[in-house]
Amino acid sequence: MAEDEGGPAMAENGNEPAMTEDGNEPAMAEDGNEPVMTEDGDKPAMAENEGGRQDGGKSATATLYLDHFGLRELPFGITPDTDFAYALRAHQEAFNTLMLALESGEGFIKITGEVGAGKTLLCRRLLKTLGGEWVSAYLPNPGFDADTLLRALAEELSIGEPARFDQYHLLREINRALLELAHAGKRVVALIDEAQAMPVETLEALRLLSNLETEKQKLLQIVLFGQPELDEKLNRPEIRQLRQRIVFHYRLSGLDEDEVANYVAYRLRVAGHLGEELFTPAALRVLYRASGGAPRLINVLAHKSLMAVYGEGRQKVEARHARLARRDTEGARQTGWLGWP
Repeated sequence: MAEDEGGPAMAENGNEPAMTEDGNEPAMAEDGNEPVMTEDGDKPAMAENEGGRQDGGKSATATLYLDHFGLRELPFGITPDTDFAYALRAHQEAFNTLMLALESGEGFIKITGEVGAGKTLLCRRLLKTLGGEWVSAYLPNPGFDADTLLRALAEELSIGEPARFDQYHLLREINRALLELAHAGKRVVALIDEAQAMPVETLEALRLLSNLETEKQKLLQIVLFGQPELDEKLNRPEIRQLRQRIVFHYRLSGLDEDEVANYVAYRLRVAGHLGEELFTPAALRVLYRASGGAPRLINVLAHKSLMAVYGEGRQKVEARHARLARRDTEGARQTGWLGWP
């Protein structure tokens, strides 16, 4: 049977895969956080906390799962965790672009990418890398009006009770705080995640903030992280002045097929796995084709594949396990005999 053919392969012992009462393959949770459950409940669900790591008091089942694969923690969580950041080609190029733009003092920088491309992880990696000469303001949910954006920035700059100021006086207070930081040898960067959610009026307020400068330098640099819809919004004629101020821009792409094996192996090593490779080359090909190279989808599919293997008491992820995960994951490409849809 071809690698991506629809029907599940037979187990090595000749038995059929476990089926539910209606004859379908057992489903796995969409977020990949729960294992496959057979009818007799052999493998109860395993909860994970933020970032895919097990809580301090691991359940007996969670401990058995981790021990089964020689892991300290779950390797394929979907919450961005800089401990698992792997230097993908596209991510490293984007990171280098960010550092160059910040060091050169440019006012606006833009990073875009599809859902699950790793924008938030890149943002957190940048925050972790910035040295002591930097003051950073991280705004993860910017879908609010201009006044709220300014108050949020003021709070990040330790301006007391920003709600008591109107917009004019709040801009003056922000300018004063930025000047004090500049005189102290500090540089300030605002990192705005999910920037495609910002209303046009809020984007215009950002442009006003970019006017704050001395004769030598910008007092505030702004990095926008967003989905491709951000580009569509910036193409609107009423904010063309802001678009013209974006000097550096990078569009994140997914993983290349030859990066998937190293990416998966790296996350397993960070999670504590020291043995043989857990994923066969055929399984990795299914992960790549089903995910289109999107890191978040690879994580979901890889986690579900491991759960399917654990449910069988085996150690190696084969193509059939990855196909089970693919069929159970929304957003995955449902490939056929010819490889691509």
